[in-house]
Amino acid sequence: MCIDREEILAVYEAGPEAVVELVTRLLGIIEHQSLQIAQLEERVRHLEEMLEKNSRNSSKPPSTDSYARNKPTVKSQRKKTNKHVGGQNGHPGTTLRINDDPDEVIVHPVNQCVNCGRSLASVPSDYERRQVFDIPPITINCIEHRCEIKTCPKCSHVNKALFPDGVTQPTQYGHRVKSFAVYLHTYQLLPYQRVTKLFSDILGCKISPATLVNTERSCFEKLGAFENTVKHLLKESPVINLDETGMRINAVRNWLHVAGTDKLTYYFAHRKRGSEAMDAMGILPGYTGVATHDFWKPYNKYECQHSLCNAHLLRELTGASENRDQQWPKIMSDLLICIKHHVDNDLLDTELIQRFSEDYDHITCLGVNENPPDPESNVRSKKRGRKKQTTVKNLLDRFIGHKEDILRFMYDQNVPFDNNQAEREIRMTKVQQKISGTFRSEQGAKNFCRIRGYVSTVNKNSESVIDAISAIFYGNSFVPKLQN
Repeated sequence: MCIDREEILAVYEAGPEAVVELVTRLLGIIEHQSLQIAQLEERVRHLEEMLEKNSRNSSKPPSTDSYARNKPTVKSQRKKTNKHVGGQNGHPGTTLRINDDPDEVIVHPVNQCVNCGRSLASVPSDYERRQVFDIPPITINCIEHRCEIKTCPKCSHVNKALFPDGVTQPTQYGHRVKSFAVYLHTYQLLPYQRVTKLFSDILGCKISPATLVNTERSCFEKLGAFENTVKHLLKESPVINLDETGMRINAVRNWLHVAGTDKLTYYFAHRKRGSEAMDAMGILPGYTGVATHDFWKPYNKYECQHSLCNAHLLRELTGASENRDQQWPKIMSDLLICIKHHVDNDLLDTELIQRFSEDYDHITCLGVNENPPDPESNVRSKKRGRKKQTTVKNLLDRFIGHKEDILRFMYDQNVPFDNNQAEREIRMTKVQQKISGTFRSEQGAKNFCRIRGYVSTVNKNSESVIDAISAIFYGNSFVPKLQN
């Protein structure tokens, strides 16, 4: 609002009441503008926080880090040691060892003396050995099965021998070829076309993508019992890790859900991300153990115990410390790392646990003092729902309201500090999405999830992946057991 000199003089001449009215009007304008300035400052600060977010100070994945302003400076939370890079003194080496029973021996003879030319044919030999480890030429082995047909000379009945189980066609690929194809596509994440190219270049075998698809469908069907076993074992596990990530099916956004332990992995594709998908997944409903996750709110619907991922919280605390001039995020971060150190080194006792719990409460009180209630929060707003808060205030409220879930790793040694177990399960599926982009059908996504869950479980139990995939086709797939 602009008031010129003539208007001011007119108000002055009009008397005291007009002056009071003008001043009152001006104070109202100033108050309104001050509120607008505060709102705009908060908006600018919020936008700056969004620009400053990266994989180090938020839950954003590293793939979203640009090479410009928000490229994070590497600041590891690990403490520095005096160890040099590479192998440490005294560690067992893994260099090639001389094989005392080589597959082939080639003798390079010495026939005559290079100095005088005398024949050395009758001179006893000594040897210097060098060994070359290489892959022999790989070829497809064709086995022909012939079933005899004989006619009985007494009754003229035609007798025919039976083919082995699985030999059903005039020509077909064997179980090892099928296993290798599934291994390359589902475990090594090669697209179908590259798998067929590899078979052609290395094995001289022209296998079609359609054959690979049918092979994986067969593999999927044979693993139904395995998947049911894994789901049952997960529901019986005292602690499970959960996570979810986007995946595309027919170019449409879907969600890949994962539940796992250090010995089990289960993947589930669904069009939804929230509780509808979790109910369909069939693990969390009725689960009574500890569910470790990253505070995606639909998880809290289930009446099990919960443990929040502290790796996520540490990144958010880093972001709050960098973007807001407050002390509590850095102090809380140091406390969580200190507790983890004591848990990892088995240094906790009842007295320490009580002290850490009290320190936690003191830090949240400091956070409350650094984030006083907004005076406008008591004013009734026309907008419905909860009033929007700053990111750091939301984070503080999480620490205040979920103390037991955040510190559960301190009270229960079986509960992990973070949710990295589930995030590791997700990582390679994201690589598959980057390579292939999208699944062409829902069935293709289901095939991948079930077979990949089988491969991951086999890996966790230190079994050979290629042998375990072969066992599927022989009707003897790997079956995990509940760990005590």
